Amino acid sequence: MSTTTQSDLVLTVTSVATAEVKKFMDAEGVSYDQGGLRVSVQPGGCSGFKYGLLIEDQPAEDDLVLAQDGFNVFVDPFSAQYINGVTIDYVSSMQGSGFTFKNPNATGGCGCGSSFSA
Repeated sequence: MSTTTQSDLVLTVTSVATAEVKKFMDAEGVSYDQGGLRVSVQPGGCSGFKYGLLIEDQPAEDDLVLAQDGFNVFVDPFSAQYINGVTIDYVSSMQGSGFTFKNPNATGGCGCGSSFSA
């Protein structure tokens, strides 16, 4: 198990995804200064791990906090080892709309786009 420090962690949120995150934060009345987007990885999904996104009022005590374009991203230490280098985007298509993850660390994935193996 590797350890990732805040200065080592690279996470990109595209401008389209940033706009969507801010819409969700505004809808939930969450402050850009203290609150943010929690990005997590949990065991499960069809490929072994699944991504989680959640708007939160403040970070947990052991979170890595990454400043994005006007808001914060919170990442717990377990998730950090799996999401370094990930790009989060938001896409709209005829099949629907949602957040997507491009993970250079993933060794496999599935059709749902929110599950991966490492």
